[in-house]
Amino acid sequence: MLNGAKFFEQLVINVVKLPGVKVDRTEFLAKSFSKHVTARQLADILEKGPVQSNVSKKLIRRVAKKTILNRTMKSSSASFAAGLPGGVVMAATVPADTAQFFGVALRVAQEIGYIYGYEDFWSENGLDVNRVSGELILFLGVMFGVGGATATIKVLSSQLSKQALKKIPNRAMMQTIYYPILKKMGSYIGLKMTRKSFAQGISKVIPIAGGVISGWITYSSMHQMGNRLLTALEESMDLSDEELVASIKEMKQEIPNMTEKDFGILQASV
Repeated sequence: MLNGAKFFEQLVINVVKLPGVKVDRTEFLAKSFSKHVTARQLADILEKGPVQSNVSKKLIRRVAKKTILNRTMKSSSASFAAGLPGGVVMAATVPADTAQFFGVALRVAQEIGYIYGYEDFWSENGLDVNRVSGELILFLGVMFGVGGATATIKVLSSQLSKQALKKIPNRAMMQTIYYPILKKMGSYIGLKMTRKSFAQGISKVIPIAGGVISGWITYSSMHQMGNRLLTALEESMDLSDEELVASIKEMKQEIPNMTEKDFGILQASV
C-alpha cells in the first residue's frame, strides 16, 4: 500500500487529469483580463503573467475575487469525475465525490496561480508532474490551512528570495520544502480513501454540516479555500524584509528537514 504522502501525490496527479479540471492558462488569462486592459498589455500578460506585466494589485485582486466567486458558484453542479481515465491506480478506493472535490479545488488553485503570475502547469507534452508535486500541492496546502504552507508559499513567491532559491537544487527543494507539506496533506486525508474516511478527514479542516460530502461542494467551503490562496499570493507580492524573515523562520519550524545550509541561503537573501 502507498504511504499517505505518496497516495495523496498520486491522487492529485490523477485528478488534475480528469475532464474539466485542466485550466488553459492562455485562454483563462485572456478571458479574465481582456475587458480590463489594452491589447498590448494583454499580450504582455499572456507572455509574462499579470504581476510581471505591472497590472495593478487592485485589478489583480478584483479578477481573482471574481474568479473564486464564479468557480464556487458552479462547484455544486460540477461533475469532474464523470469517468476516471485508464490507469488510475486508486480508482477502486477514491469515490466520485472525492475526485469531484479535489477537481474543483485544483481548478481554483490553477486559476489563482495564473492570476498571480505562475507559469503554465501544462506543456505540449502534457502535465508537468514535478510542478504538480511541488507548487500545485503547496497551493492545496494553503487552501486547506496546513501548517507551514502559507509561510512557504510567501517565501517561494517573494521577489526578494527568487535569486536565492535558484541556489537550492530542485531535488533539495522537493525533499526539504515540498515533501513535508505533501506528507501533512497525506495525513489529513488518510491512507484509505473511502467515503467515510474522506468525510472524517476533510471535516478536520473544513466544517461541513454533518461532516459528509455527497457529490457536491458547499459554496462557503471552496470560497474560503480560494481566498486563503489569494491572500497568501497577494501578500507575497510586497513582502517586506521583516515579513520575509518571519516567513522563513516559520518555514524552519514547520519543516524540520530544511537544512541549515538551505536556511542560510534564504536568510542571506534578505
